[in-house]
Amino acid sequence: MVIRDYQPHDCKELAQLFYHTVHTINARDYTKEQLDVWATGKVDFEKWNQSFLAHYSIVAIDQQIIIGFGDIDSTGYLDRLYIHADFQGKGVATAICNKLEQAVQGKIITHASVTAKPFFEKRGYKLVKEQQVERKGIFLTNFIMEKGQDKYLNLSNAPRHAQ
Repeated sequence: MVIRDYQPHDCKELAQLFYHTVHTINARDYTKEQLDVWATGKVDFEKWNQSFLAHYSIVAIDQQIIIGFGDIDSTGYLDRLYIHADFQGKGVATAICNKLEQAVQGKIITHASVTAKPFFEKRGYKLVKEQQVERKGIFLTNFIMEKGQDKYLNLSNAPRHAQ
C-alpha cells in the first residue's frame, strides 16, 4: 500500500469508492432509504475536486487501485474517510487517519457514522454529541467526535512543589 496526495484525476474513482463503500459497509447500520440519500450516485465532480484541493487530501493505493481516501481541513475537521469494502480491517483507515491527524495541530473533529464510531473511539476520539442529519426528508444518525488537546490546561492534578 502506498499513500499519496490527492490528484484531480482521482475524483471519479473516489466518488465510485464512496458510493460502493456506503452501500455495502454502511448497509449494516443504515436503511436502504438512508443509504440512497447519503450516497446518491450523483456527484458534482467539480465541487468534490475543489473540496479535495482545498483540504489536505490523500489516497491509499494498492496495485494501482485506490483502496481508500480521506481529507481534513485546516481547522482540524476530518471530513471524509472511506475505505474500499474489500480492504476493511487491514489497516488502511488507520494509515490514512495517522497522516491526516499529523497534518493539523490542536483539536480534530469529525462527524462519524454509526459504522465508523467504534473506529474513532479506538483512536481516542470522544463523543461530543449524537445528531440527526436530514437529507431530502430522511434522517441519518451520526456522531460529532473530537480528539486533541483542550484549550485550557487542567492544573487540578498537577504536582505541587513543597514550600
